[in-house]
Amino acid sequence: MADKLNKYIVSVFTEEDAKKLLYMVENQVFSENEERKEIIIMNLVAIWILSRRKCGLSRCITLYLLAMAVADLMVLITEVILNRIIYYYFPNSSLYITPVCSCIIFLVCAAKDNSVWLTVAFTFDRLIAICYQKLKAVYCIMKTASSVIAAVCLLLCLKNIPWLFSFEPVYIIDNVPWFCQSKPEFYTLPAWIGYDWLHRILSPFLPFFFIFLFNGLTVRHILVANRVRKGLLSNQGEAQVDSEMENRRKSMILLFTISGSFIMLWMPYVINFLRYRILNTYYYKDPSDPGYILQQVAYMCQLTSSCTNTCIYVVTQAKFREELKKIVRTPFTLIVKLLK
Repeated sequence: MADKLNKYIVSVFTEEDAKKLLYMVENQVFSENEERKEIIIMNLVAIWILSRRKCGLSRCITLYLLAMAVADLMVLITEVILNRIIYYYFPNSSLYITPVCSCIIFLVCAAKDNSVWLTVAFTFDRLIAICYQKLKAVYCIMKTASSVIAAVCLLLCLKNIPWLFSFEPVYIIDNVPWFCQSKPEFYTLPAWIGYDWLHRILSPFLPFFFIFLFNGLTVRHILVANRVRKGLLSNQGEAQVDSEMENRRKSMILLFTISGSFIMLWMPYVINFLRYRILNTYYYKDPSDPGYILQQVAYMCQLTSSCTNTCIYVVTQAKFREELKKIVRTPFTLIVKLLK
């Protein structure tokens, strides 16, 4: 199939254009595939540890973190394995027939949206738990968390269905359509332009706004509560350990680290989108083009955001680190037992 494709390109286009097209086909993916495999393993480890419920977190928090880890894993499976790694190792795969390729892109977009909006849902859950004690008993429970996660996943899958109809084949060889490229009307038809803007607004512009809003309200509440508690403790005339505020502090460290990581890693993607929409630049002549470099950096950061949560858990959660150490020690423990 690869030889047929190369001969087809050379026969139809000029030599210079053919070289450019072949370069585009051969360089659709990043070169960091080996690193991505390690990232997938990290997400699997995080899912396994969180599912054991031994990290000292509430069941509600654990459910959100577990859902976020699964969503991140789906991003890595659909985007990294199906859409990138397989291209290198199985270049003749039927996954690159246009209808199948369109379905993969749909799954990629749905997985990314779920990863983003579950982070927003987790941030909102922590806002309710910390700032609104009356609502906490009703909202911050397993039943509500399960319903929110299910609703988010369903709505975002429905929202991404139009992607299935936005692509056309790059080549048709022996009456078989190969690869996916956006239809020309995707960049000119008002309906498609509006949908593209809606897609970007929902991920990640609107999540940016909500995360900043929810975290700002949470910080304001904590600062006010700290002043009141410090005043009460100082009036008692003795130093006391405020366990409730200590627990809140640990929860906030986890919340702000996850939220901050999300914003930092999605920012290049936002900049790249604004750049190509404002400048109307959708194609690049060679890999040294600054626009192409920005695009690839944006994609790399976006994918990296799907693996940072595991590292955040390790840094901020002592019990998570203990569970991780147990996993690392298990093979050596078994070897020692066998030797005895």
